[in-house]
Amino acid sequence: MIGYDVHTGEAKKRFTPDVETHWFHHRCYRAKATDNYLLFSRTGIEFIDPDEEHWICHHWVRGACLYGIMPANGLVYAPEHPCACYLEAKLFGFTALAPYSESAMPRRDVPDAERLTTVVAKPKIKPVKLTSEDWPTYRHDPARSGNTACEVPPSQLKSAWKVALGSKLTSPVCAGGYVIVAETDRHTVHAFEAASGRPAWNFTAEGRVDSPPTIWNGRVLFGSADGYVYCLSLDEGELLWRYRVAPEERRMLAFDQLESVWPVHGTPLVIDDVLYCVAGRSMFLDGGLRLVRLDPATGKKLSETIFDDRDPETGDNLQIRIEGLNMPVALPDILSSDGRYVYMHSLPLTMEGKRVYNQYLPVTEYEGEYRHLFSPTGFLDDTLWHRTYWVFGQAFASGAGGYYRAGRVQPAGRILVFDDDTVYGYGRHWNYYRWTTPLEFELFATPKNPKVVNAGTERKPIKKNGKRTGQSRVLPVQRFEREWAEDINVQVTSMVLADDVLFAAGPPDTADEERAVQAISDEEVQRRLAEQKAALEGNRGGILIAVSPEDGKLIAGYKLDDMPRFDGLIAAAGRLYYTTYDGKLVCLSPTEGKPLAKEKIIVVPRPEALKSVTQN
Repeated sequence: MIGYDVHTGEAKKRFTPDVETHWFHHRCYRAKATDNYLLFSRTGIEFIDPDEEHWICHHWVRGACLYGIMPANGLVYAPEHPCACYLEAKLFGFTALAPYSESAMPRRDVPDAERLTTVVAKPKIKPVKLTSEDWPTYRHDPARSGNTACEVPPSQLKSAWKVALGSKLTSPVCAGGYVIVAETDRHTVHAFEAASGRPAWNFTAEGRVDSPPTIWNGRVLFGSADGYVYCLSLDEGELLWRYRVAPEERRMLAFDQLESVWPVHGTPLVIDDVLYCVAGRSMFLDGGLRLVRLDPATGKKLSETIFDDRDPETGDNLQIRIEGLNMPVALPDILSSDGRYVYMHSLPLTMEGKRVYNQYLPVTEYEGEYRHLFSPTGFLDDTLWHRTYWVFGQAFASGAGGYYRAGRVQPAGRILVFDDDTVYGYGRHWNYYRWTTPLEFELFATPKNPKVVNAGTERKPIKKNGKRTGQSRVLPVQRFEREWAEDINVQVTSMVLADDVLFAAGPPDTADEERAVQAISDEEVQRRLAEQKAALEGNRGGILIAVSPEDGKLIAGYKLDDMPRFDGLIAAAGRLYYTTYDGKLVCLSPTEGKPLAKEKIIVVPRPEALKSVTQN
């Protein structure tokens, strides 16, 4: 760091960083300054005190491209951004950050007496035994597979019933004769009779419910942005208990509503009769995240683990674990489990809630015991952003030079489902992962641990006098091998594997992006792009297709009046249920209701996706 006299150019100050800043130059946007600090943009935000010659790093905050961040009003404002760096650790959205205050930090040892409220000490619960016909939690099971043994005959589907609630809905869950959905912004959980759609009960919490409840042993369990986990009876919706996962009662403004400083995702993980949930927004904010394990029957706490900005083994700042444009996981998400580990994004936790490791796992280590389904930006991210996607693996690489890498060597796509052996997905073609304006997608199937092959130009060695002196051309593009792959005229945003049928739904695919790039001003291209935009916004209805998971062959195609929301489709009780962006809950049945209109589906097999391609 060198400070110059602005009048004479004389160097007045010179000192080196007293911390490891990581990045070697400023990037993406200009630095800013206050009376006391210089705010640099090498990695995240570096607060530099010229008087004390001290650097304070915040790698987990990035600003918008070119504009950056803004210090004002005693706060730091970080606008929304399309930054691909530190995807599992960096803040998203438009945020305002206040200075650290010791007095504002919550207690680490919060008394349990003030957190659990028992309303019915000995509830009379109607026993409900889950069957293969049920869909009791988000994406069906703790692994979030999207796979069920429930049979839904696809050949003659009908519109059985529809309920209009009018505002943003989560995906549904179904068990015990009820289909349940949360009305997110109205804080309300609704239960309907699964066969008829008649309202059964509703319950309003004190904060948003962003994902569906989990049904367990005659109970409905869900978290809320008010920092609590709630337990209701399945048959009546009666409140049995609630537990404050947040360390204390403190509110902030978030998206025009009051929320806890430590919100909880709507879907808790319940496995082996233990409920897992996480409260908080980041390991770097307000004392970090709190993972709490509860007895789902009583709400009694079994354990609590705090994930903050310190390595629990060494006490070092978690930011020193940075590698390139990657950091250890620091953001919460809906938890998942394979029965051996609990997962939060790519981070594996023990079944007791302890971190298995505290560093970033390189994407090159795509084979290992931690392979699971995750999204680096969270399961609820429905933006369809091209720099992120779902992965069945154990690592993701961030950064402009990294975000495409996981999708070439691990099963990856916009949305995925899986069974014991195979991952089914809708994702971009292998040659559209990096530095491409158009994006073309395919429906595919691949083994859980697929063979990685070369898919592009081979890089041949250059020799002189028999000795290797270099290499020609470019490195071959790697990709994972598919069992089958097809182009379809549907932009798939929801997918369910129901017994021996793969259902996929989404808006029609009307635009040729390759053509659009070549002739963007063409009137027909502009018309198709406008039509595609309207379709993606849910204004052109939707398309539902059924294909064979064995070979991808089309079984049936239907026109839907209402487009399913992202990941909003489930299969239960011999029916399909889905929620829409305009607040409807829809039931499709093979036996009851008005027959759906058939839709012509264009299917183009992609044989080149199935083998290694080498060009000389």
